[in-house]
Amino acid sequence: MKPLGSRAPDFIQASRPLHLSWRVGIFLVGLAIVVAGVVMLVLPGPGWLVIFGGMAVWATEFIWAQHVLRWTKRKLHEGTQWWKRRRELRRERKKLD
Repeated sequence: MKPLGSRAPDFIQASRPLHLSWRVGIFLVGLAIVVAGVVMLVLPGPGWLVIFGGMAVWATEFIWAQHVLRWTKRKLHEGTQWWKRRRELRRERKKLD
């Protein structure tokens, strides 16, 4: 697993004002993407995919977003495994019928 924390280049992290500007920029870009995703939930478009893309942008800089993405990935994996088990059970039942 990747360590949590900022993934900004070292020269940006070395300067507090530059790093703060970087964080604000990342936040605004991520916010614009998430807002576009929320709009796409109502209008045609891949809303949830875009929202998770915005979360991924935030996760490059913010630990809370990294935690949210890790939780989401874990739940998605659990759901996929559940779906595969369910599908196998259905196939086995069809064979018995």
